[in-house]
Formats: sequence, C-alpha cells, structure tokens
Amino acid sequence: MPRIVAGTAGGRTIVVPRGRDTRPTSDRSREGLFSTLESMHGTLAGRAFLDLYAGSGAVGLEAASRGAASVVLVESAPTALTAIRRNMAALGLATVELVVDRVERFLAESPARQFDVAFLDPPYALPVDAALTTLVGRDWLVPDGIVVVERASRDGTLCWPTGFSDDRSRRYGDSTLWYGRRS
Repeated sequence: MPRIVAGTAGGRTIVVPRGRDTRPTSDRSREGLFSTLESMHGTLAGRAFLDLYAGSGAVGLEAASRGAASVVLVESAPTALTAIRRNMAALGLATVELVVDRVERFLAESPARQFDVAFLDPPYALPVDAALTTLVGRDWLVPDGIVVVERASRDGTLCWPTGFSDDRSRRYGDSTLWYGRRS
C-alpha cells in the first residue's frame, strides 16, 4: 500500500485508483525525487508546487507533507479524482488545492501564480512535449524553477523545450525522473 514517505503526514497510507490507467509514483521514486529537489533547491518550506497529471495525488501530497507552502494538483480522470479527494480528506493538508481539468487546458490559461517546482507524470503513452512547451512558454515557473518529468526508462532521453536545460536524471527501475531548469 503506498504511503506518504516523510513530513507531517509521513507513514500514512494513501489510496490509488483501480485499474491500469493510473501508474502511481512509487514510494522509492518519491523519496528520491524529494531528496534530489532538496539538494537542488533546498527545503520546500515556502515553495509552491505544481503536480500535473496528479493521479492519486501522492507526489503533491508528499510535497505538502514536507512543508510546501502551496500545492496544486491537476487531474481530470474520474477514478483518479475519487482517489485524490479521499487522500486529501484523510490527510487534511490545508495547503493542497485540487483543479479538475485536463492539463493541456489548465496550462493554456494565463497563470494566476508561479511555481517553484512543477512535476509532470503523464501516462507513458501520452507525449509530454506540448505540456512542457506550454508550461515554459506561459511562464508558470519562477525564474529559478525546476521541472521534473517522470517517464518510462525505456523511452531514452527527454528533449527539453527552448529556455530549459537538462540538469540531471535518476532511474528507479522502469521509471526515470528527468530534472530541468530554466537556462
């Protein structure tokens, strides 16, 4: 059973959507993600975190548990939304907001605020290029913002849009986390 790894909700279990449409980020990958973010960006305290294709909400909820000042989860799949709502209610993390929308439509809007970290974990069959380009082009990130993309390890390298450069990647079994920064 997946759980929140650390922070105020550390050790608490979360539910994940049934079926194969949602592939939750593993506990091990999330631990690695937040360790890497802390080494790159310092603590999450006071930072804004954007979780696109949120699935169960595990990554964004982990960010809130670890002290992020605000977390926005964006998801549109009905089964995933049910899991997110249950997890939000069970954990009671006040800094988390759920946006029910397709990621592409959400990103096409003018940003009401900017984020320090954006995490994208679309279904592996879904291309990520358009969402990345819109995220960067519409100015969703603060000047030193970090984007993390989770993709299948078998996909090879990730091509970052103009204005972003590859910082590092970390492989966790079948998944690889790609970290990019504004250039």
